[in-house]
Amino acid sequence: MKTILYVCVHNAGRSQMAEAFTNYLAAQRGVAVRGVSAGTMAGERINPTAAEAMREIGIPMDGQKPKPLTREMADAADRTITMGCGVDASACPARLMITEDWGLDDPAGQPIETVRRIRDEIRRRVETLLDEIAKEE
Repeated sequence: MKTILYVCVHNAGRSQMAEAFTNYLAAQRGVAVRGVSAGTMAGERINPTAAEAMREIGIPMDGQKPKPLTREMADAADRTITMGCGVDASACPARLMITEDWGLDDPAGQPIETVRRIRDEIRRRVETLLDEIAKEE
């Protein structure tokens, strides 16, 4: 099973949505992939608007919580994807490790319409990623 590590600063929105999409869609498609997420400065709780946007499409993030990025997590990952470093460039995980950056907007403080757009872009990218991995198997 491959592990995809999604990293952002607070691990409260984008990376959590990517983790949830990866685990949900991989299970649906029968692809041996596990999504995990972490933050360089993990927040206190999941962004409630991000959680609401995911609930709207039937993928709840119940039980997920922000987690601090550890070296062990990074070492165990087959692929590491940062979610966009425009929020806090000094805390950007791409400065700490080799990653692929998706350059997504931060949903923090955004209205639900904006969070839905970010959610849909994350889903599109996760689907593409899972298609690539399925071809490798």
